[in-house]
Amino acid sequence: MIVPVSALLFSACSSSKVSLDSSAAVEGSYEKALGYYGKEDYEDVALTLEPVMFTSRATALEDDVLFLLGQSYYKSKQYLLAVDMFTRLLQQVPSSAYARQAQFQLAQSHEKLSTHFELDHEHTLKAIQQFAVYLDMYPGRDSAQAAADVDMYREMVKVNPSNDAYRERYLASQAELESGQSQAYAEKAIAALREKLAKNVYYIGRQYIQLKKYKAAGIYFDEVIRRYPDTIFLEQAWQSRIDVLIKRKKWFDAGQALDRYLQLYPDKASQMQDTRDEIMKNFNNS
Repeated sequence: MIVPVSALLFSACSSSKVSLDSSAAVEGSYEKALGYYGKEDYEDVALTLEPVMFTSRATALEDDVLFLLGQSYYKSKQYLLAVDMFTRLLQQVPSSAYARQAQFQLAQSHEKLSTHFELDHEHTLKAIQQFAVYLDMYPGRDSAQAAADVDMYREMVKVNPSNDAYRERYLASQAELESGQSQAYAEKAIAALREKLAKNVYYIGRQYIQLKKYKAAGIYFDEVIRRYPDTIFLEQAWQSRIDVLIKRKKWFDAGQALDRYLQLYPDKASQMQDTRDEIMKNFNNS
C-alpha cells in the first residue's frame, strides 16, 4: 500500500497538535486546581483534575497532578482514594520530587484506614509496611543536631542576609529537621500499630479462655510472645500462657513457662510464689 507523503505529514502535524492541546489542557486544569486547593476546596480540586489524570501521563505535570489529587483526597478524608493516587505516583514517576512526601502520606493514609483492634487489620499491616519502607528509603541523622544547625544558620543569615550559601544551608537544615520529625512520627506510628495487632491477638486468646478452649487460647498467647515481644502485651501473654497450662494440667510445661517469665520479670517472683507452689505440688503428685 502506497501512502502519499502529504498524508504522513498531515498525520504527524495532527498528532503534534493534539499533544500540544492536551498538554495545554492539563496545565490549565492544574493551575485552576491549585487555586481551589489554596481555598481548601478539595472537592473542586478532584473534579478539575480527575478528567485530566490520564491525559497527563508522560507530561511534565504527571506527578504534580497525581500528588495534588492525593493531597486533596487525604485532606478530605477520602483515604482509599489517597492511597490510590500516592501509589500511582510512586509507581509511575518514582524519580518525582514528591516521592518522599508521597511515600510518607501513603503510609499515613493506611494508618487512617486502620480499624479498631477487634476488626480486620489489612490496613494496619500495610501502614506498618509503608512506614518501614519510608524509614528504609529516607534515613536521617539525629533531629537534635538538625535543630542546632537550623538555629546556627538562621543566625548566620541574620548577620549576612545577602550570603546565598548561608540561606541555602539554612533551608537545607530546615528540610532535614522536618524529615527527622517525619521519621520520629513513622517510628511512633509503627510502635502504636504493632500494639494494636498484639492487642487483637491477645484478646482472641482471652475469648477462648471464656469458652474454656484452653489449648486454642495458648496458641494465641504464644503468638503474642513470638511476634510482638516489643509491646505492652508481652507480660500479660506470659501470665495467661502459664494460666492456661495450669488449667490443662500441663504441670511440667507450666513450670518451664513460669521460669522463663521470671527470667524476664524477676521482680515478680514473690507475686508468683503461690503459682509456683501449685505447680510443684501437682507436678510431684502427677
